[in-house]
Amino acid sequence: MAWLVSSLGLSCQINAFAFLLLSYMLFVVLGGLVFSAVEMPVEKELREEVEELLRLFLQENPCVQQSRLSELLENVLSAHQSDVAVLKADADQSNYGFTSSLYFVIVTLTTMGSDSYTPKSDEAKLFCIFYCTLGIPLTLFILTLLSNLLLPVVTYAPVHYLRTHWTLHYTRASVIHATLLSALVVTLLFLLPALLVCLVEPERSFLDALFFCFLVLSTVGQGGNSVGRSWSPAAKETLNLLTTCYLLVGLVVLITFKETVLQLPQVHAVLRLFSGVQYAELEGVHLDELTLSEENCEEEPQYFSSICTVSSTPLESLSPCSDLQRARPSTLQTT
Repeated sequence: MAWLVSSLGLSCQINAFAFLLLSYMLFVVLGGLVFSAVEMPVEKELREEVEELLRLFLQENPCVQQSRLSELLENVLSAHQSDVAVLKADADQSNYGFTSSLYFVIVTLTTMGSDSYTPKSDEAKLFCIFYCTLGIPLTLFILTLLSNLLLPVVTYAPVHYLRTHWTLHYTRASVIHATLLSALVVTLLFLLPALLVCLVEPERSFLDALFFCFLVLSTVGQGGNSVGRSWSPAAKETLNLLTTCYLLVGLVVLITFKETVLQLPQVHAVLRLFSGVQYAELEGVHLDELTLSEENCEEEPQYFSSICTVSSTPLESLSPCSDLQRARPSTLQTT
């Protein structure tokens, strides 16, 4: 009977990843259906409105040919989407000064991209290919290093304080810290910047401003939700500089928050569930032999050498879990 239960548990663990993958595919399909159902009526209404305006304009101006007018509108809209000034009042405005070019480099290296700033010459396109091939991995590497430098201050120290001064278990202290950190991240990176966007552009709703902040930090791209399209060139350059700083700082904070969440014992258990029996063997020890509960592994692991040290010799842990592992050498050998 015990063998049957163990076999069923192992089968469920192996098939958990397949179930997760299928669920994700259904999740993606559901998102496409929802967006299609919600946005298609709005798009249809807007198209009918534009067609009606075009029809009225042609009736009031019979000397204008519809084909020539359509060609003109296509060129103007194409230039507007590239943020190129086409009106006489903005004829001296340039979108490829140093600040704007620096903004294009940052949003490209962080994989956010920009619809307004795109290379138009063949030389710039060729340079962008080689530049980003080296720059994108380097940027992600530097952001990860900065996140690792913040982890001792943002994660390890607060959890240690909760354990020593509030006498909380390690798992409970980690959960409380992650909850408070998530509230702080949402407030500082999303709510307050959204309020600031509403102040500089009162015609935007708070939801539009919040959506803009989400698009920037998720590196999806601003699309048609960019701020300051009608601003002066000097104001646009200042906005690009502030947006660049907001993007870089926000990415470092989000990576740090991700690493904090990944260190929760509950998250480790979920990863073990969906990754199967081959998930992360630690020096030949399966995770099935490790304990994530509060009763058996309360102490934080402390290492003789730095965590970031790369060595072929395994680090010896001083936590109670290491005593449990040394007490079962026969189990480790058979595994």
